Amino acid sequence: MFDADSPLYRAAIAVAARLREAGWPTLFAGGCVRDALLGRAIKDIDIATAAPPDTVETLFPRTVAVGKSFGVIVVLTDTAAFEVATFRSDGAYSDGRRPDAIRFTTAAEDASRRDFTINGLFYDPADGTVSDFVNGRADLAARVIRAIGDPSARFREDHLRLLRAVRFAAVLDFAIEPATAVALRACAPLLASVSGERVGVELTRILCEASRPSRALDLLRETGLLGVVLPEVAAYHGCPQPPRYHPEGDVWAHTCLMLDALPTPRDADLAWAVLLHDVGKPPTRQSLPDPAMDGALCHRFPCHAPHGAGVAAAILARLRQPTARVEAVSDAVRRHMAFVDIGAMRPATRRRLIGSPGFDLLLELHRLDLTFSTGDLTTHELARASRDAFVNEPVLPEPWIRGRDLIARGHRPGPELGQLLERLYDAQLEGAYPDRESLLASAPAPIAYS
Repeated sequence: MFDADSPLYRAAIAVAARLREAGWPTLFAGGCVRDALLGRAIKDIDIATAAPPDTVETLFPRTVAVGKSFGVIVVLTDTAAFEVATFRSDGAYSDGRRPDAIRFTTAAEDASRRDFTINGLFYDPADGTVSDFVNGRADLAARVIRAIGDPSARFREDHLRLLRAVRFAAVLDFAIEPATAVALRACAPLLASVSGERVGVELTRILCEASRPSRALDLLRETGLLGVVLPEVAAYHGCPQPPRYHPEGDVWAHTCLMLDALPTPRDADLAWAVLLHDVGKPPTRQSLPDPAMDGALCHRFPCHAPHGAGVAAAILARLRQPTARVEAVSDAVRRHMAFVDIGAMRPATRRRLIGSPGFDLLLELHRLDLTFSTGDLTTHELARASRDAFVNEPVLPEPWIRGRDLIARGHRPGPELGQLLERLYDAQLEGAYPDRESLLASAPAPIAYS
């Protein structure tokens, strides 16, 4: 079940053994047991015990009281950090996140306060037995996500469980049990109270871990959760596109196909860029009768890329994503149409494009965009070949001419100087001059001021 040779497992065994030796029943709990039974990789091991938090602190030399008021102590070992939680029962939740009070109890009662049956399992590392107080093993076998007890009560306790239900269903490729699904729809508005940061973590995990992110998006839309956390993305559904360029369907279908084709392991920046690359289309859509098509509606999205960049930045900031991600994704959204005219670009313009920060992300976004629209990868292949042509030299070398060089010749600082430097650098990139001296000699004489 668990890999006995894993350093993580051996370290967890040692922590559990120390607690048992002190007289406290101790079990592995939750997701690690679920994943072990499913044969999935174990990323961390949570430990549940009858030992009170103060006792846990005295038994181990290195601990962090991250959630002591909720019975949670982090035990630090040379191999890993383990959350050691005292068996507990939760009181009322008034903030939709944490219980107002807890009391220490038994493993059976601890299981009943958890979110889903598949996460309510315990494993005894001493004898290898699994304790199942909530019929979690049956739901694992049936591949079902089922809330423990009253699903509405579970979602009202911790509103983030609404998103977690969808994540588990999408990542494990499980169905959501009907009563749990009904409660998801009824409780969907509660998700608005959850912090952007917690929502952002769940959404990123969904995009990067779900076997088919499109299924997760469908579940989010069907339960009403998407309209709460990403109304801008919910607007994709039913937003038409010109069949000539998008035979695959509306913005929703196009985006879902791209997400499902993301290369693995998935890069979070690319996943968000794919999700948001057309976020500017619904608000900029113009659908007008086209006389050339017998009055059929022609759909246009003027300036959707720059508009979408601003929307994408606002979404990611709302979800408290890292600044580097906000900048990388919004830049990719803004420039995702940059390859349209790459064949007609001046060499200098093309070099500036392929040498710009974020080009590799932009190129992969472009490949996916073309694959699930026209299917014509000509511009992608040209861009990739242009990049590969510079494998042995920098795409954007150091400029031969700097502002100080022109100022020494009598030019004044200002916008005109900057424009001249741009023209000279373009000439350098295009190979118009063989060396620095001839390029500098080509610069116009400074304007004489009286």
